[in-house]
Amino acid sequence: VQFVESGGGLVQPGGSLRLSCAASGSIDNIYAIAWFRQAPGKEREFVAAISWSGGSTNYADSVKGRFAISRDNAKNTVYLQMVNLKPEDTAVYYCNARTSNGDYWGQGTQVTVSS
Repeated sequence: VQFVESGGGLVQPGGSLRLSCAASGSIDNIYAIAWFRQAPGKEREFVAAISWSGGSTNYADSVKGRFAISRDNAKNTVYLQMVNLKPEDTAVYYCNARTSNGDYWGQGTQVTVSS
């Protein structure tokens, strides 16, 4: 599975961004797609996930009520809508696919929240 991630950038506190993760390759083997993030000097952490077939979702407590994950199966794309962004959301955001052949990772997209 390969990914093209996009949508990162610089935004002021309270602003919004939408990240996209377009999947290609062996997508029939995907169980779920997740977003993780890694801030400088910190470990990579889970942000949100969505099942590929049923659409059930799961969120980290730190982003509940602010982030929403969704999918467009016709475009093989998963989105992460982020609102009310905070400086502590600054990180590189990575797309992850859990498949029958293991986990696959995207190259990451930088999100910076700063005034």
